[in-house]
Amino acid sequence: MVTEVDPRQTKRAAAFKLWMQAPMPMVTLFFTLNITHLLKISGKSKYKLNMLLCWCIGKAATKTQEFYTLPVDGRLYRYDNLALSVVTKTKNGDINTCDIPFSEDLQQFNRDYLSLTKKVYDTCQTYALNENYMVIGTSVLADYEIDGVVNIYAGIYNNPFLIWGKYRKHFCKTVLPISFQFHHTQMDGIPAAQFLQNLQKQIDRLKV
Repeated sequence: MVTEVDPRQTKRAAAFKLWMQAPMPMVTLFFTLNITHLLKISGKSKYKLNMLLCWCIGKAATKTQEFYTLPVDGRLYRYDNLALSVVTKTKNGDINTCDIPFSEDLQQFNRDYLSLTKKVYDTCQTYALNENYMVIGTSVLADYEIDGVVNIYAGIYNNPFLIWGKYRKHFCKTVLPISFQFHHTQMDGIPAAQFLQNLQKQIDRLKV
């Protein structure tokens, strides 16, 4: 469910006033994840690495209340549900986005991930959930060693967005640079940095 809220009655009142009409209200943080544990789990199980990382992102986001509000068309909305958007290849060689509802149940999230991305692959059409979900965007440039991305801002898509490239193997660990872009009305730098730290904790403690 999604509900419009009066920003003046929330802790984001000052941020809404400061940043809602700013020409460039997006903030990007860069972070390096240690995905050694996640890579081992992916190698020993049936789970895809990207799916596992997306689940960890969703899990970490549930611990950050700011993810449940989002500025849309000059207004502030509160959501009950989160989802992850992934960029998916299609059978005609193009790409489209696919929204996957977040579930605390890893197996359920994996089933949805596989079935919905396959649907996008087969139909060559974007799959979008209804407006009741606050969607966290993701994009992967898996063949390239990038340090991060500062995404464009068009004033339409205000959702938080994470982008990463090829992971890097070192002698005793595997790391993955990641960039996290968010609207300053939605959250400040401290909760955003705490989210990234919590993402690392979710990766380290994941059990399947």
